[in-house]
Amino acid sequence: MVGVTLLVLFGIGVLTGLTTVLFGFGGGFVAVPVVIRADASLGTDAMRVATATSLAVMVVSAAFATAVTPRSTLARLRGSGPLITLLAAGGALGALASLRAPAEPVRWAFVAYVATTLADLLARPGFLRPRSGHTATAEPRRLPNALGAPIGAIAAFLGVGGSVMTVPAMRRAGHTMHVATVLANPLTLAVALPAAVVSLSCSPATDAATAAAVTAHASVPLVGTVDLRAAAALLLGALPVIAVLRRRPPRISDSAHARAYAALLAAVTVAMLPLN
Repeated sequence: MVGVTLLVLFGIGVLTGLTTVLFGFGGGFVAVPVVIRADASLGTDAMRVATATSLAVMVVSAAFATAVTPRSTLARLRGSGPLITLLAAGGALGALASLRAPAEPVRWAFVAYVATTLADLLARPGFLRPRSGHTATAEPRRLPNALGAPIGAIAAFLGVGGSVMTVPAMRRAGHTMHVATVLANPLTLAVALPAAVVSLSCSPATDAATAAAVTAHASVPLVGTVDLRAAAALLLGALPVIAVLRRRPPRISDSAHARAYAALLAAVTVAMLPLN
């Protein structure tokens, strides 16, 4: 790996575990920028490999986070079968599309997507500040099933898992940040699992020139478009953190939790900008 050691990836994995529990991200926003730099030797395919690796990490981290979540909290997703099915279908389609998309536009789409979401959180009421007429005792609403396919497709295409859409949507539907971020994990799993299957079964090489570049940098251990070494280092750091924080969640106010979520989006936007 160029410029990023396995130790650094392990450290980023620790941060991934933290964001999985606190923000429901499952690792996507944190993993994509660092894997791009770790696999910079792959040239234009680095973004594609980073996206696929991120999805693989999210499958494991989101599944583990879901498994250690209290059943009473997960029960809030009862009746969401159609939404989860559409998330999965969108995830598979988004992963297929990412294999055929030019890498640099996808990178800028990632930046634009996160920046637009951040601007929306800051500008519109309902996330950082309550809507007029909203009462804290109002019953939370379910996410519309129709959101499933577009959320899944966009999330898998960019390798972000969907929590950047589901968390704000659930918060605006009346859930606290704690509940919204916890429920984002099983919803992320619904997107990431079919998308990761697609990524593991497909080669990153889209033409002869790309195939030659990947062969020349065979030190990157790819299965399909997933960098197994990077994924393993990230998960070794993430899973123990998830286990500890699910058992002993940090005490943080709802408003501070929301502000931290927005701040992380801002940091990821900056991290994804080209270095030169």
